[in-house]
This record gives sequence, structure tokens and C-alpha cells, in this order.
Amino acid sequence: MSAPIALTMGEPAGIGGEIALKAWQMRASRRLPAFFVIDDPARLSALAASLNLDVRVREIAGPAEAAREFPDALPVLPQALFRPARPGHPDPVNAPAVIAAIERGVALVQSGQAAALVTNPVQKEALYAAGFEHPGHTEFLGSLARVKRPVMMLAGPELRVVPVTVHLALADALHALTTEAIVACGKVAAEALQRDFGISRPRLAVAALNPHAGENETMGHEERTIIAPAVEALVRAGIAANGPAPADTLFHAAARKRHDAVICMYHDQALIPLKTLDFEHGVNVTLGLPFVRTSPDHGTALDIAGKGVASPESLMAAIALAAQMAARRAAQPATV
Repeated sequence: MSAPIALTMGEPAGIGGEIALKAWQMRASRRLPAFFVIDDPARLSALAASLNLDVRVREIAGPAEAAREFPDALPVLPQALFRPARPGHPDPVNAPAVIAAIERGVALVQSGQAAALVTNPVQKEALYAAGFEHPGHTEFLGSLARVKRPVMMLAGPELRVVPVTVHLALADALHALTTEAIVACGKVAAEALQRDFGISRPRLAVAALNPHAGENETMGHEERTIIAPAVEALVRAGIAANGPAPADTLFHAAARKRHDAVICMYHDQALIPLKTLDFEHGVNVTLGLPFVRTSPDHGTALDIAGKGVASPESLMAAIALAAQMAARRAAQPATV
């Protein structure tokens, strides 16, 4: 992998800048690949000084300069803010800069100037106040890449989960759950596990929606009418899928050895076990895009922003995984 990783600023009032600085500090011990940040260089320099982080920030004109500068300084591709950021206090005035950083990152990875895209967390309320029309990062990236149904995966050292419905109220998620949506997620997940994770024969467990998988329809019918037909369709497509399985028995140690990913029916069914098992090393991966995108599996942490206590572990895991995925893609034969 010759091109560097592009890292977006995320919410400037959150911990994104701090964890980017700390990740660069730990670059050698963690063997991180070269990366650059799309951010305001002056902001990052001031933040490093305020947190007593020994990090030199160096402005670059383009990604091609990142590898040369990375050993000695954090390369930063300038993206000016509209107002100085105050830790813990998001300002919708800066939302256009946050969005522009994402758009520039996508353009750079699509053009091959960056090997992969890693996005720092955004504060959705600040973006919504500025007129942002997408539910979240995943949907925005899908729009930029012209992908109708991007799929979210949360990947950790011990578990991978894929929620079928994502940024919806639970009542709305139940109405949005369809056989077609489950099948689409399963197919995208299986393909990604092969292409990006090197698993030749992925095994998918498909979670039930209701307690005890509906208990013979005494606690719901969705298992029979929606989920079981999806599992059957995945099997017919040649995918090793099984279910619907009661969600309360899918995530313990022995069960995790029997599958490579769990297709979950809604957001918290997927994220609670993943974050409980290993909060610091979970990575958000967007599947189904024509480029690699990962992100830390945490939010902007406004309550600790600017205090110097934020952990860069999840960001470093996201950078490392992005590099691994990009290298696997680069090693595969080109398709005609």
C-alpha cells in the first residue's frame, strides 16, 4: 500500500483532534501506516500545545507529501474552520467544514491519492442544525459513492456485527425490517468478509428479533414471516447462513466461534454486545462502498473533549484495519 490513509477532522469540538495527535505519537509502537488529517493545522497545533502533547504539525499541499513528512510530523491537509472550536461546545457554523473534510476525503480515496478513508466522529445535531439531510456518516458516504444501500459493520477482535436497520427509532426500525433488507445485508457482508477480511467461506448467524426467537409465534411472528425466508434466500445464494437464532445466545464465547459475523435486526442488538466485549478496539466499517472506510466505534465524547484523557485506541484500530483492508483489495486481480 503506497498511498497514505486519509483521516477526516470529525466534530472539531470533540475528541477527534486529540486522538489523531495521540495516534501519531504512538505510530511507531503500533506500527501504524502513514496517514494525514484533513483539518485546520493551527487548531491541531494549538490543541497539541494545550494538552502538552509533543507533536509537530506540518501542513501539506497534497497526500503525496504525507509519507515523507509522517516520520517527523503529523501531516495535515488544510481545511479551515469558520469559527475557532471550543472543546465540548459544537458550533453549527463549522458544520460546512466538517462536511467538506468528508467530501475531500472521499474524493481523494476515489482518485487513488489515499488508500482508504478513516473518519473521526461527527456530532449529528450540529450537522442537522446546518441543514445536513443524512441520518449519519454511513448514509452520507453511500450518497457520495452513489451506493443505494451501504451496510454498517462493527468489527472487534472477538466479534463482527451487521445491523440491518441502523439510525432509526426502534418503532420505525421494526416497520423497516424486511426480508429483502436482511438478504441485501447478508450478501454485502459475506462478500466483504471474503474480499476485505480474507475469509474464504464466511459463516453468518442471523439473529431473531423477538425473545426466544418468537417462541413458536407466541411472542411475535417476524421470525417465520420475515427472517426465516431471508435465511433461506441467503443459503440458496450459496452463503453459509443460519438462523433466526435467539439473540441472547449468539454472543457468548462458544457461540462466537461458530460464526464470522452476526446479522442483527436493529442498531442496539448489534452494538451493545460489540461495545461490551471490547469498547476501545471496536471499529465501524462501511461495507458495499467502492473504497475502504472505517471509523472509531465511539462518538465525539464532548464531556471529555479538551481534557487530555481521550483514548486513541479505537482510532488506531480503525487506521490499522483500513490499511489491512486496502492492502487485501490492492492484492486482488483487477476486474474487467
